[in-house]
Amino acid sequence: MAEPGNPISAAQRTRIDVLLAEVDAELAARYPDPSDDAQPAHTVYLSAADATADTPRRWGAAALDLADRHGELLTELGGPDVLARVRDRLAAAPIQDLRLDFEDGYGRRPDEVEDRDALAAGRTLRALGLPISGIRIKGLTTAERRRAIRTLELTLDGAGGAPPGFVFTVPKLRLAQQATAAVWLCEALEQAHGLPSGALRFELQIESPQAVLGADGAATLARALHASDGRCLGLHYGTYDYSAACGISPQQQALDHPVADHAKAVMLAAAAQTGVRVADGSTQVLPVGDDEQVRAAIRRHHRLVTRSLERGYYQGWDMHPGHLVTRWLAVTVFFRAALAAAAPRLQAYLDRRGGTIVDEPATAEALATVVLRGLALGAFGPEDVLAAAPGAELTVLRNLKERKHS
Repeated sequence: MAEPGNPISAAQRTRIDVLLAEVDAELAARYPDPSDDAQPAHTVYLSAADATADTPRRWGAAALDLADRHGELLTELGGPDVLARVRDRLAAAPIQDLRLDFEDGYGRRPDEVEDRDALAAGRTLRALGLPISGIRIKGLTTAERRRAIRTLELTLDGAGGAPPGFVFTVPKLRLAQQATAAVWLCEALEQAHGLPSGALRFELQIESPQAVLGADGAATLARALHASDGRCLGLHYGTYDYSAACGISPQQQALDHPVADHAKAVMLAAAAQTGVRVADGSTQVLPVGDDEQVRAAIRRHHRLVTRSLERGYYQGWDMHPGHLVTRWLAVTVFFRAALAAAAPRLQAYLDRRGGTIVDEPATAEALATVVLRGLALGAFGPEDVLAAAPGAELTVLRNLKERKHS
C-alpha cells in the first residue's frame, strides 16, 4: 500500500477556493432558479385597436358558446369533469395574460391613429387588472424604433404609469445588443416617468434564425437573456416569421415542424434555471367555418397544446376566443394526469420507502414543481393532492421544490 502523500498547501487550497467562490457567485447571479408557479398558461394576442376592458368577458362568452356547441367533442377529448372545470374557468377568468399588439397584428397606421390607440391601450390595461398584461411594440430597428418608443411612452401615459404585471414585448430579436437597448429604454422611461427602478420588464420574441444561431456560432438569445439585467421575463417563439426565415413552405409552417422544435429546444436550454419563462407560439388555424372545419381546428389546437406541454413549454399564444377552450382543456387534462403519476412517487419519497421507482432529490423537485403548476392553473385543488398523496401539503411541496429537505 502506497504511503500517503503530503497534503496540499494552504496556498493551493486558497487558490482553488478563490476561483470557485467566483464561479459560485456567477452561477448564483446568472441561474437563480427562483420559484415561479405563476407562469400563465397562455398569452392572448389581440390588435390594440380592438381591445377594451370588456375583452376578457367577451372572449370568455364566445369560448363558452363554442364549448356549448361542441360539448360532445370536448367531452371526448377531456371528459365531463374536466370540461366542467374548464367551463368554470371560462366564466370566471378566461384570460391570464393579454398582450395588446402594435406590431404585425396592428400594422402600419397614421401616427395620430397609433398615438390615440396607445393612450387607449394604457387606459385599457389599467382597467383590466389582469395578473399580467402589456403591449407588443414595433421592433427596435432603425425604421421602427422611434414609433416603437413613442407607442410605449404613450401607453404608460394612458395607464398613469406601469400597471401591476405590465410587460412589453420586443419583437424580432437578431442581435444581443437589442436586449441591451431594451434595458436602456427601460431605465430612460423609468427616469422620465417617475417610475421605481426595475418597474419595467420585457419579453424577447424569437422570430429570426439569427436569434438562435448567431454569426459567431453562439446562441444569440442566451447572450441577450443574460444581457437583460434581470428585466427579461420571457422568451416567446414566433411561429411564422421564424419558419418563413428558414425557408419553410407556408403549408408546412407549424408549431410542430422540426425547425420550430429546434428553436424552442434552444430557448428552453438557454432559459433553464434563470427564472425566464419560455412560451410557445401560435397556430393560425382558427375554430371558424363550417362544423367540420371547427371540429378539425379544435382537435388540432388541443393536440398542439398537449404536445407543447409534454415538451416543457407551459405557455403559448392564443389568437381567438375558441383557442381558450382547447387551451384550458389541454392544460387541465395534462396536469391532472401529471398529478396521478406524481402523487404516489411523491408519497413514496416522503415515506422513504422507495418502491419500483427510486427517486432522487432532483426528481422530487420536479414532481413537486409539476403539482404546484397544476394547482396554480386550477387543474385540481389542494384536496385532490392530499387525497392522492396525504403527506404532500403545500408547504411540503414548496420545500421539495426548493430542496429544503433532507
